Amino acid sequence: VQLQASGGGLVQAGGSLRLSCAASGSTAALTTFAWYRQAPGKQRELVARITPGVSTDYADSVKGRFTISRDSAKNTVDLQMNSLKPDDTAVYYCKAEMPFVIGDGTYDYWGQGTLVTVSS
Repeated sequence: VQLQASGGGLVQAGGSLRLSCAASGSTAALTTFAWYRQAPGKQRELVARITPGVSTDYADSVKGRFTISRDSAKNTVDLQMNSLKPDDTAVYYCKAEMPFVIGDGTYDYWGQGTLVTVSS
């Protein structure tokens, strides 16, 4: 499985960006997708995730501003980011989970990251 993230860039505060994550390879068993971000000097944190049943979770810091969506037919997951703030500046990573065939747990696939810079 390969994940290709795209859509990052430089935007002014209050602006919008749309990130996209395209999965390829053996994607049939992938379940939950998520976007994480890592700002300089900080730990990677969950931004949003979406289940196969299209249930979504968001970090409190992005609720009401970001929207995650998926197109299962195209194996893509997007993150629409509105009302961006300088604090949203980070490298954004997409992640896909694949459940183990035997036992509990999942194997996580990560994309390469895409940089989002929000200027004040």
